[in-house]
Amino acid sequence: MPPVLAYSLSRLGLFLAALLLLYLAGARGLLLLALALLISGIISFVVLSRQRDAMSSSLSTRLRGMRSRAGEFGSRLDEGAKSEDED
Repeated sequence: MPPVLAYSLSRLGLFLAALLLLYLAGARGLLLLALALLISGIISFVVLSRQRDAMSSSLSTRLRGMRSRAGEFGSRLDEGAKSEDED
């Protein structure tokens, strides 16, 4: 499973678990959502640090690849423009 998908599903799972537990504890409405977001965020910061690091590494690798391809594309455009200018 890709790291981004694994991390996102884990975050969603923690949020839903917190939502359910708070609902059973009696929280309702906006308070329920706010507390669930806060609690799941704090728990995910501690528990999902390894998955977050893997996701970050995956995204940065992908971005580096995109930047290098964009640089190659830009140099090809410059070469094409120079050849047109010479003509």
